[in-house]
Amino acid sequence: MVPFYMLRVVIGAILSAWLLGSDTTWALEFSADQITNINGHSRKANIYYRDDRWRIEHHDLNPVNVTIVRKDKQVMWLLLSRMRHFKTVPYDPEQAPKVHEKLGGEVKREPIGTETLDGHPTTLYQVTVQEANREEVYYQWLATDIRFPLKLARKDGGWQVEYRHVKLRPVSDFLFQLPVNFQPLEEFDQTETQQQQPM
Repeated sequence: MVPFYMLRVVIGAILSAWLLGSDTTWALEFSADQITNINGHSRKANIYYRDDRWRIEHHDLNPVNVTIVRKDKQVMWLLLSRMRHFKTVPYDPEQAPKVHEKLGGEVKREPIGTETLDGHPTTLYQVTVQEANREEVYYQWLATDIRFPLKLARKDGGWQVEYRHVKLRPVSDFLFQLPVNFQPLEEFDQTETQQQQPM
């Protein structure tokens, strides 16, 4: 009979070996409040994110109140909930949230301070990114306890995004599916056109 404490040591060693031997890039899944500020105009939303898909529930009064992005299918679904219709558009990589520690095209990173944001200790970095034929400089507030960028702002002040109440947890597949009772907006457009055509 193996003593319980020995069993714990063996299980711990097996788990450690498995974790060290596996890929260290973990899939990111979270939900959060998202506040975006573009040229002085602020927009709030709730975001549910998984590496190859995300859902944004907009708080403003636009006809599109939910956006579902399916990078795996290379499409974006714009939901018009009041009409129970959706519009399908091609996936746009420019729309991808910058929620990873390292930014795409990053060429330089230097720490310039510390700050507490939304209850999390953060390190403030100045990050230089190569975008097309020019360099763009960002400020990034990276939470040191959860390794998550709680805030990202362009140095010129024209764009900023902040995440609050971040919960790193699995997100339900249901959130990334089209509602069953929604119709494609294209069909709605065709019906309208047919009704308007003279007999």
